[in-house]
Amino acid sequence: MSTKSINPTYYNMSADVVAFSTTREGGVSEGNYASFNINAYCGDTEDHVDANRRLLAEELGIAPQRIIMPHQTHGVETRIISNEFLGLPQNVRGMLLEGVDAVLTDVSQLCIGVSTADCIPVLLYDPEHHATAAVHAGWRGTLARIVHKTILEMRMAYKTDPANIKAVIGPGISLKNFEVGEEVYEAFEQAAFDMGTIAEEQIKRNPDAADPSKLFEKKWHINLPLANKQLLVHNGVREENIICTDICTYDNAEKYFSARRLGTMSGRIYTGIIIK
Repeated sequence: MSTKSINPTYYNMSADVVAFSTTREGGVSEGNYASFNINAYCGDTEDHVDANRRLLAEELGIAPQRIIMPHQTHGVETRIISNEFLGLPQNVRGMLLEGVDAVLTDVSQLCIGVSTADCIPVLLYDPEHHATAAVHAGWRGTLARIVHKTILEMRMAYKTDPANIKAVIGPGISLKNFEVGEEVYEAFEQAAFDMGTIAEEQIKRNPDAADPSKLFEKKWHINLPLANKQLLVHNGVREENIICTDICTYDNAEKYFSARRLGTMSGRIYTGIIIK
């Protein structure tokens, strides 16, 4: 164990895996990246990212190069990480992880994960076939049902039965703080999400309104964690097998990175899973 306490949040998912989300604590990054950030795509310095990655590898008891992090683009591209992948040159591995928002593996002692700072991270584990997946579900990925696509990939690659999947919905922005425009609400509505359960209209005060009649305005809020839970259940995951952290990154920005609080030039939470 490192002398620095990076203090991940661990999830009691299964005795056969280690599942966790990193917090902001215990690293070497500075400013809006302080202090634990291992994401190389958000503007942090390479030295700090590398040092923090080594700290996480030490915490997990694996080599730093066995921590897999895709470069996410809010799409639905998935990538299976095999033993063959690990033998590829670093630049080729980087190319294969470009534009990927979900990663899957059945390789032990390999940590796959996704980066978030208000978006919703989802971990999946198939205990029958010892296969895992880590999914980045922002509002665009949720809308495009990336959780659904990832479960289909697990079924094809590992013969996973969704009824056996254990899932974690990690820290992300809550309904209270995820205000969206009409166009986002309408996109979810047109995509046949259950808006009666995942959306709520709230009245907000607009102190800058010149017109007194517009001092108060209605704004839509969407519950991304619940939307992803519904996608899991719809795809056959048993509700009792889903761990919902109910941690709002926006409300807990002192412990977890929040892009809406800190700006996009800030650190990222890494939510990962490793088969023992």
